[in-house]
Amino acid sequence: MRQMATYDLMESFRNANQWLGASALSFASYPLFSMVPNPAFQWMSAWGQVTERAFQRMVTKPDWGIRTFTHEDGCDHLVNIDTIVSRPFGDLIHFNVSGRKEQPRKILLVAPMSGHYATLLRSTVKSLIVNCEVYVTDWHNARDIPVSEGKFDIEDYTLYLVDFMKALGPDINVIAICQPAPLTLAATAYLAELDSDAQPRTLTLIGGPVNPDAAATDVTDFGRRVTMGQLEEMMIQRVGFTYKGVGRKVYPGLLQLASFMSMNAERHTKAFTDQIIRVGRGEASDNDAHNRFYDEYLAVMDMTAEFYLSTVERVFKGLEIAQNRFVVNGHRVDMGKITRVAIKTVEGGKDDISAPGQCVAALDLCTGVPDHMKANYIEPEAGHYGIFAGRSWRNNIRPLVLDFIDSNTAKALAPKPANRNAASA
Repeated sequence: MRQMATYDLMESFRNANQWLGASALSFASYPLFSMVPNPAFQWMSAWGQVTERAFQRMVTKPDWGIRTFTHEDGCDHLVNIDTIVSRPFGDLIHFNVSGRKEQPRKILLVAPMSGHYATLLRSTVKSLIVNCEVYVTDWHNARDIPVSEGKFDIEDYTLYLVDFMKALGPDINVIAICQPAPLTLAATAYLAELDSDAQPRTLTLIGGPVNPDAAATDVTDFGRRVTMGQLEEMMIQRVGFTYKGVGRKVYPGLLQLASFMSMNAERHTKAFTDQIIRVGRGEASDNDAHNRFYDEYLAVMDMTAEFYLSTVERVFKGLEIAQNRFVVNGHRVDMGKITRVAIKTVEGGKDDISAPGQCVAALDLCTGVPDHMKANYIEPEAGHYGIFAGRSWRNNIRPLVLDFIDSNTAKALAPKPANRNAASA
């Protein structure tokens, strides 16, 4: 009950702050106060507007907001989001472009399950949908999943990826972003051993902790510093009575958000102070840069406790992926069994979450992949977010990734040379 009471306490705190913001906005916007020549009411209204919006976004899943786009043919096309595979803890969705020929380049974006929704990849999807068939793993908020659906840890996550890849077939090109990079590598190796025909053509790993010990960050230091008992005591709570997942043990999204914000508290404080000033001066808009970023950044989801704890214990502390001894469903996964999947890693030179060196370690693990099918790229000035969204992704990384996919797909589809002995016969 203590864990459930703490969960409800956090939700009550969030709800109270949203109410305070709404109350301040309503009170200061009362028409009578417009006759009072005092800017205090104007600033109160601005504070209320920013505060209400911020705390409201914390429990609202953002919309993808991708409804139309202009194709290379010059026509506008509607975009429908279709569910290809539906599972309790996550779906495989397809951004189906109406009235357009199916694109030969099929891409599966593996979204991170690290506190934010898959919509964090909105700009990534927009940049790829222009000339690709895009599929995304859309993970569900653990608070909305009944306890009767059972557990969900990193082995279950890996098996979900295996099922998604099987559903899409061998023509798929997989791009894993951040947290799922090591587990996507493991899923590919799992398929290489047990269902080789379902392997993807290419695998691109972007800013993921394949070997967390390769380069220290605040994240890896925290993982070494605390024990599993301390983590479970401090971070794990039970979902409260207002959600379908009541009683499920989770790492709450609001607690994760507090951790995110504390890492750059000064920058976030300045951003919200500046936004209040802009709103007070009438210089802000509903869809300005601040709101676009924080509407997504503040929208957080709960993770199952077993997924969070097994990630820390087995990926960060135990280094099971880095040392090639990861076990899935009783089967030891051997990365060396991957032999015909081209692999590329992408890292950001200023990434303070998955520092350069952590992701490229995947190439050393894949001893069965020929060197000409391996590639690595470091974007010198990009941070963690910049390597899959923003200017660095659009201008530098995306073209390189697509070129890598195209070149290796062309090799795979090239006709094999005729057997001379058979020809002479």
